Amino acid sequence: MKASVRLPARILAVDDEPSNLQLLRQILQDQYGMLYAKDGQRALELAQQEHPDLILLDVMMPGMTGYEVCRQLKANPATAAVPVIFVTALAETSDELSGFEAGAVDYIMKPVSAPIVKARVRTHLSLVRTDELLESRLQIVQRLGLAAEYKDNETGLHVIRMSHFARLLGLAAGMNEAEAEDLLHAAPLHDVGKIGIPDRILQKPGTLDVEERRIMQSHVEIGARIIGEHQRGVLKLANRIALGHHEKWDGSGYPAGLAGEAIPFEARIVAIADVFDALTSERPYKKAWPVEKALDYLRDNRGRHFDPALVDLFLTLMDPVREIMRRWAERAPAQAPD
Repeated sequence: MKASVRLPARILAVDDEPSNLQLLRQILQDQYGMLYAKDGQRALELAQQEHPDLILLDVMMPGMTGYEVCRQLKANPATAAVPVIFVTALAETSDELSGFEAGAVDYIMKPVSAPIVKARVRTHLSLVRTDELLESRLQIVQRLGLAAEYKDNETGLHVIRMSHFARLLGLAAGMNEAEAEDLLHAAPLHDVGKIGIPDRILQKPGTLDVEERRIMQSHVEIGARIIGEHQRGVLKLANRIALGHHEKWDGSGYPAGLAGEAIPFEARIVAIADVFDALTSERPYKKAWPVEKALDYLRDNRGRHFDPALVDLFLTLMDPVREIMRRWAERAPAQAPD
């Protein structure tokens, strides 16, 4: 099979002075595809049409300044993610600050140095590539989580809602934004092991017998094996959640019978988010519970099934919880359970 060839990144250079564009062309054309614009309006048109990977933008141009061009680029969803580097003779700190406030990622002074231009361009393109890889990885994680839902009676909206409940509770419990964001992306994999459970058990309408229950409970270990062992990051977190979200505070859960704070913190959060959404969602085999009835269940099981401190925190979050329920409702928001 013929190997795919990665095309060179494309850079849009914007300057009203042709000599400045010619200099940037000489510095960069051997490594990158180049696009050129001599005014702000043309720059906006090319950015929209050609989707460059990076923009080198002059500030002082007739008509529309570079600052205004940058603000319009950042206001347009189609171009907002394209990094902008200002290339300008303006040397005051206030000028540089204005550039960053407009949305630029860097600032290069004129007259430009070829090694500096190459280094800055290379650095910011590598950051773009890293962001693309992270976004792709997160989408794969989410899709794998959704795949498990096709085996069950649940829906893709279940993993979205419960993941947002988990993020919300994580923040309330002291996680920083980055940790809570990782939890948001790891939580959808909590039940990925259901892929390995036979349909006759997973979709059985009645009560499971002892052997069927044992097989069903094995989904946590199957999930951990599917995710694999990792040293860091979202997948490490997802492994801990998959393996621990059916443990119970009093030690009566599975697979390891962990109790109290021996249960991973993230798994304790997901247990509450998962059960609450399952109770308040309609399934082929049950009606959705009213929110207050589901909250009573959490209260009744604090200190038995659930971490009591986390239950108490969750109870204080009902306004944002209801907003999540409305935003990702299975039905029209007016019909969402109260």
